[in-house]
Parts: sequence; structure tokens; C-alpha cells
Amino acid sequence: MKQVVLPGGERVPALGQGTWHIGDDAGTRAEEIAALRAGLDLGLSVIDTAEMYGDGAAEALVGAAIAGRRDDAFLVSKVTPHNATRRGVVAACERSLARLRTDRIDLYLLHWRGSVPFAETIAGFQDLLAAGKIRHFGVSNLDLADMRAWWATPGGAALAANQILYNLARRGPEWDLLPWLAARRVPVMAYSPLEQARLLGHPGLVAFARAHALTPAQAALAWLLRRDDTIVIPKTGRRARLRENAAAAQHVLDAPALAALDRVFAPPRAARPLEML
Repeated sequence: MKQVVLPGGERVPALGQGTWHIGDDAGTRAEEIAALRAGLDLGLSVIDTAEMYGDGAAEALVGAAIAGRRDDAFLVSKVTPHNATRRGVVAACERSLARLRTDRIDLYLLHWRGSVPFAETIAGFQDLLAAGKIRHFGVSNLDLADMRAWWATPGGAALAANQILYNLARRGPEWDLLPWLAARRVPVMAYSPLEQARLLGHPGLVAFARAHALTPAQAALAWLLRRDDTIVIPKTGRRARLRENAAAAQHVLDAPALAALDRVFAPPRAARPLEML
């Protein structure tokens, strides 16, 4: 499995597992837990979740999935902006730890920018680091202007990642945000890499995948995995789809293949606002 190096030197798999909309239906719970555990078996140890997902239901499901296997997982969770004060961050983390049934979160992110000053949030993250309740902190959905403001805040340069919407259909970050992050060796976490499955039926991607003996999902994931600084977190609650996603890590797209995808999904030609789902 390809790995991404975090700023502190720790290595994590470039392909992980998302959990947005997992845990919402009791009827699919057993299969969702089995899919997450199958992912761990295949080396997809990065599991991304958030307190907001299902009002904690996703975190609770992840906690069940990693029971007895905590050391196999690199857990990522997120605090919502309205909980991002110094005290609020600590309290929110405690609630997430209880749902996850663990004593630590490996990477804790600010979910998006709200009205709380970054200095407050960073202070809360630093308190959690000192207490051993998180191992790294970072951000999510921060555009270039936000990143500059975060970086300029005391302690802000210690962040481990920025999780953003980035896929074949959402290439805007390539214009300015990705180069800025790369220059500072801050990895990207690409959420919704399959555009919530909407990319799977794209005629151009379907044709490309057929020509390269891939499924559309594998082609879209392999395209993201071309980057050495990007952690890709597709979500699935089914073991069959999980195995399909995991196989994408075995495929390296060559220059002609990447050029072909550029013709179908054009790179940005100007700055664009950072998109969110």
C-alpha cells in the first residue's frame, strides 16, 4: 500500500475509509461494520469520521468496528465549528472518544471555519495533545485564504492535514491551494473522491475505465493516488465495494492515461472558490 508522510514523519496509507452516511440505518449496521473491518484487513487503516455524521452514529459504528483492533486503525475525527472554542474542543473530543470507545484520536480536525477565532481552536487542540487525547491536529474545508490565516496563528503551522473536496470533477484546488499546501509539506485528505458515486456513471470515465481494464471507481481513485501527498477516503458500507476500492491502489496511471483524463476532466485555468459537500 502506498503511504503518505505526515509532517511529523509518521507514515499512513494513501487509501483509507470514509464514514459519511454510515451508521444511519440499523438494517445495514452489520455489513457496514464488516466492511470497515475488511478494510483494516486490507491495510486501509485510516478511518475518517466526525461528530456531525449522524449526530455521532458514525463514530459509534466505527467504535464497534475497531473493537479489539484499535492499534490497527488510524482514527480521524472532526469537531464542528460551534464546538471549536478552547473548552468546547476538549468537551467535544471527550464525547467523540466515548463513542469511538478509545482513549485517543490519531488526527483531530476542525470540520470547517466558523466564527470562533482560530487561536481558540488551536489552544484546545494543544490542550488535547498535552493530555494525550489526540496525536495530531488539522483542518478541513479551509481554502487558501483560510489556510494563510490558520498558518499565521501561533501554533497553526503544526497542522498535519487539510481535508477537502477533491476529485476528478472538483479540480479547483489544483490552481492555488494544493501548491500552497505542498510547499509546506501539508498532506491533503480527499473526501468524496467518487463524488458520492455520481462519477461512476460519467460516460467519459466509464469509457476510460473500460479501456484500461478498471472499474470507474478504481480509475477515479487511482487518479487521486497519483499524488504523493494525498490521502483518499472513499466511503462504502459494503465489503464487495470495499475490495473494489482497495484494488485501485494496485494501479498506477501512466502519463498517457493521465493526459486522457485531463481531456475528459479539464484542470482549472483560474482560481475557483473551494467547494464543499
